[in-house]
Amino acid sequence: MSISNHLVIGVDYGSDSARAILIDAESGKELALSVKEYTRWKKGMYCDPVNYQFRQHPLDYIESLEFIINDVINKVPGSRDRVKALAIDVTCSTPIVVDKEGTPLSLKPDFAENPNGMFILWKDHTGIEECDYINEFSQKWHTDYTKYAGGGGNYSAEHFWAKALHVFKTDPDVRKVGHSFVDACDWLSNVIVGINKPEELKRNICTAGFKVLWNKEWGGYPPNEYFKALDPVLDGLVNTFSKEVYTCVEPIGHLTEEWAKRLGLTTNVIVAAGNIDAHAGGIGAGVKNKAIVQIIGTSTCDIIVGPKSNGDRLIPGISGQADDSIIPGMIGYEAGQSVYGDYYAWFKKVLMWPLREIFAKTSLVDEETKQKVIDEVYAEMIPTLAEQAKLIPTKDSHIIATDWINGRRTPNVDYTQKGTITGLALSSSTPLIYKAIVEATAYGSRAIVEQFINNGIEIEEIIAVGGISQKSPYVMQVLSDVLGMPIKVIATREACALGVAMCASVAAGIYPKLEIAQEKMGMGISTVYTPNPDNHAHYNNEYKKYKKLDSVKELTQ
Repeated sequence: MSISNHLVIGVDYGSDSARAILIDAESGKELALSVKEYTRWKKGMYCDPVNYQFRQHPLDYIESLEFIINDVINKVPGSRDRVKALAIDVTCSTPIVVDKEGTPLSLKPDFAENPNGMFILWKDHTGIEECDYINEFSQKWHTDYTKYAGGGGNYSAEHFWAKALHVFKTDPDVRKVGHSFVDACDWLSNVIVGINKPEELKRNICTAGFKVLWNKEWGGYPPNEYFKALDPVLDGLVNTFSKEVYTCVEPIGHLTEEWAKRLGLTTNVIVAAGNIDAHAGGIGAGVKNKAIVQIIGTSTCDIIVGPKSNGDRLIPGISGQADDSIIPGMIGYEAGQSVYGDYYAWFKKVLMWPLREIFAKTSLVDEETKQKVIDEVYAEMIPTLAEQAKLIPTKDSHIIATDWINGRRTPNVDYTQKGTITGLALSSSTPLIYKAIVEATAYGSRAIVEQFINNGIEIEEIIAVGGISQKSPYVMQVLSDVLGMPIKVIATREACALGVAMCASVAAGIYPKLEIAQEKMGMGISTVYTPNPDNHAHYNNEYKKYKKLDSVKELTQ
């Protein structure tokens, strides 16, 4: 295999696993890919889904990092000394509490099994009450510091301060030892270059601007007086953050000798500032002005960039916006849905119940056969439902479902919302219900697109990435029909890892700016879904019914 001297590594931490790709930045060719599931997470450890608690142990992250980077290097002989840079993205906001030395509390013996000393996953909603209080308090304060991170009562329970406040309020032991909080992408990127103390961490502008209330308008983070008045448990916490933040293409250091050895690399490797996975995915998919990138997986993130000439225009009801985020030199915007693929997974889990709870216990079939049957049904469930749903005429879609089964992220955050399935009849079949669920996720996507368009953001192109865009043609066609626009699917399932690899190439000086790296390293289009006019006309009417359900709060909370 012929390779250049300009290799870069992109590391993407998802909800269930981490992956690394080794890219030849000169040719844009993907040389190797490695994926590792989180051992403890896979066992369901430290999670309490009934109470919206989802935590991950830092050892899962460390072990995954060592495995996947060594693996891609070992797959490509001669690559070790040619790697110029690496960059890391993580689901966000995923903060962890650390002590004065920057050590996550769960890496200390006294807190090794305490979920409050672990990474608080993006979808952890234990801080809903604290988030509601932050929104209420912020709108009464002389400056609404949340206005660029949701604003107008839309700061999210998935964001940094709601989680920090919840942990410090509910766990006095953690509060006593905890000195600061740091998001996963910043912690991982800094620890491998030898920066540990919270006050010295080089935090990235995307996390800071979208999740932690940083903005140039008020000179960085909100002042301590705001947080102290918000709740005394937060007094002094913001003072543990360094003042400067870094764009995704800025280098923050080189691998230390220890980490170079652990990762099978050299100390010449440059590490770029951390990044949010969705923002990295937008970069990898080729986000640009007037194009929205929809990253469609267990949940969704919708990524847009626009010129700074848009000025102070605020888009209400979205997750946030920040200058120089996503693409440095532009304004980045983020929205998304709390569930997408997770909705389909929930339905599959419901349908699997008889097999797992009744058939699995029968004495009429031997154990090996039982397991084979269960595995086959599990694997074929969604593909078969999609095949059958596709055969149902769109005009027969009389069921209306909503996509708030895990609350609503955007537009207009409300994690008290619940999912609904209405219009059921005795004739309603399993494929028809699945069809309604797929349509519900598409309606949620349309609500986000309309939120941007109705507030002056031009959208001329829709780009899709993520697992569902690659493996679910039926879902993507319904989405195109509901939106009434073509959808271009990027020819990679690893857009996030590719995006941070692009950032690494700029940090290493291989390319002078991110837009050029996107052009040189982009993977192109694999599929285009075009809307069916008749289906779109039908969905226009059904979408109105979906919107009406949003106004019936007492039925959906």
